[in-house]
Amino acid sequence: MNKLNQLEELISEVREHLYEVINEKGDLLNPEVVAASKMLDSVLNTYSEVIKQDKTEV
Repeated sequence: MNKLNQLEELISEVREHLYEVINEKGDLLNPEVVAASKMLDSVLNTYSEVIKQDKTEV
C-alpha cells in the first residue's frame, strides 16, 4: 500500500472518530471534538503535502 492509500485510510478512520465524538458529546465546542477535528486537519494537511511532493517529483 502506498503512502497516499495509507493516508486515505487514516483520513477515513479519523473522520469516523470525529463523527463519533460529535455524536457522543453533542457540542462542537467540546474540547474532545476540537481535538479530534485538529487531528483530522493535521492528517489532511499531510495528505495535501504528499500530493504536492508527488507533483513536483514528476
